[in-house]
Amino acid sequence: EVQLVESGGGLVQAGGSLRLSCAASGFTFDDHGIGWFRQAPGKEREGVSCICSSDGSTYYADSVKGRFTISSDSAKNTVYLQMNSLKPEDTAVYYCASCENIPSGPKFGSWGQGTQVTVSS
Repeated sequence: EVQLVESGGGLVQAGGSLRLSCAASGFTFDDHGIGWFRQAPGKEREGVSCICSSDGSTYYADSVKGRFTISSDSAKNTVYLQMNSLKPEDTAVYYCASCENIPSGPKFGSWGQGTQVTVSS
């Protein structure tokens, strides 16, 4: 059974930073991609980032390129999302999820319970 547990969300001022963590169990990063999507009230779900060790591919949404960095620690089965220069429009619930990078964008599978990120102006 795949289990994903996110942590690290919170309230931060615009321009600040947060690091999200996701502890995964039930699958290995060697065989599956892992990433993040976000959901803001009244908005469509947005794929934020996906990293796949199997093919070395990494995806970032245009809205976060240059500000967010995804990394994974296969020994700990944990993925991180370092978020810098945060903007109010980054406010959302962030979900960790298994993923696959395909030409049309990341395809997400199982996800965790989510962690709230709120950026004040």
